[in-house]
Order: sequence, then structure tokens, then C-alpha cells
Amino acid sequence: QVQLVESGGGLVQAGDSLRLSCAASGRTFSRYVMGWFRQAPGKEREFVAAIRQSGGSTYYADSVKGRFTISRDNAKNTVYLQMNNLKPEDTAVYYCAVGSEAGASRWAGDYDYWGQGTQVTVSS
Repeated sequence: QVQLVESGGGLVQAGDSLRLSCAASGRTFSRYVMGWFRQAPGKEREFVAAIRQSGGSTYYADSVKGRFTISRDNAKNTVYLQMNNLKPEDTAVYYCAVGSEAGASRWAGDYDYWGQGTQVTVSS
């Protein structure tokens, strides 16, 4: 059984930064692609970022490219999402997820396990 626990969300003002963390247990963390998704009220869950097993390749949604950075520490079984220059439209519940042992994906259906989510609220 895989467990993912996100932390680091909160209420910030536009232009501020936050760093989300996601601690994983129950699998060989380093074998899997990891991803971050988000879901705003009344909207579908959307891809934010993904990182391959070694951390050498990363992928971003156009809406966050240049502002968000995904990284991972395989020794700590943790994936991070550094979010800079936050905007009100970034307000959502953010989820981390375990992907496949193959390539990274932007599709939520390719991720098997999900955390409980952490709320990020950005005020204008």
C-alpha cells in the first residue's frame, strides 16, 4: 500500500512563494515518475508538473512554466513543488501522485496513487 502525504499549502498573497512537499512510503520511490496535479472549485483536476525517476527530466503545464519547479529527493522519498510568483488563478487543492515506471505523463489516469491534497489559496 502506497501512502502519500502532502504538506506546505496555505494562504498567501499574489507574488508570494510556497513550497509543497509530498512524502511517500510503501514503494520503491525512485522507480516511479511523480507528478503534481491541482483542482480548483468547479473545475477538473489538471496536470501541473511531473518528474522522471532520476529527476533529470521535468515537465510543466504551460500555465506554471517558469514559475513552478518540481524536484525530488529519492533518499528522502519526497517530491517537492516550489511555486514562485503565485497568482490568484493558482488557487486550488494540490495533489501529488505516483506515476509509472515508464515515461512521464500529463494524464491523471496514468497515476495510480494519490495524496489527500493540500490547499493553496492566493489572494489578490
